[in-house]
Amino acid sequence: MTTIGYARVSTTDQDVSIQIAALRAVGCEVIRSEKVSGTSTTGRVELQTILDFLRAGDVLTVTRIDRLARSIGDLQDIVRAVRSKGASLKATEQPIDTSTAAGKAFLDMLGVFAEFETNLRKERQLEGIAKAKAEGVYKGRKPSIDVAKVRALKAEGLGPVAIAKALKIGRASVYRALEA
Repeated sequence: MTTIGYARVSTTDQDVSIQIAALRAVGCEVIRSEKVSGTSTTGRVELQTILDFLRAGDVLTVTRIDRLARSIGDLQDIVRAVRSKGASLKATEQPIDTSTAAGKAFLDMLGVFAEFETNLRKERQLEGIAKAKAEGVYKGRKPSIDVAKVRALKAEGLGPVAIAKALKIGRASVYRALEA
C-alpha cells in the first residue's frame, strides 16, 4: 500500500508548498503537483500519472476535494477511476475517506458545493460584464496583436524577427498576423 499525494493550484503565481507540507505530514510517500485549472481534467498530466500508477490498497490523498475537481462530473469520474484500481481517496482537511460510507457521502456533498461555487463565480463574472456593457465601459479584450502594424512593418521590408522585436511579440504571432 502506497499513500500518494496530489497538490494543485490554478495559476502559476500560486504556491503548492503548503499543500505539499500537509501531504508529507500525513505520510504521503509520493507527491505529485501541478499548476493548472481544476475546472476540467483536461491537461492535468500529474493527476493522470497518479491515476495510471494507483494499485489495489493505495490511497490517493489531497488536502481538499476542490484540489482534485471543481465539477461533480469530474469528481465522480476520478473517484470511479480510483475505485476501479482498488484504491481509496482521502482528504487531509475534510472528513473524506472513500473506504467508508460516511466518507463517500461527504465527498459527494463537497463535490456539489465545489461545482456550485464555480457556477456562482461564472454568474458573477457574466453579471459584471453585462453591467459594464450597459454602462458603456466594457470594450472586451483588446486584441494582443495589431495586424495592421505587423503588415506595415512587413511592407517596409522588415523580416518576421525584426517585426517581433519591434512590437515585443513572438515570432509565431507575426506569422499568424501575416496569414490573417
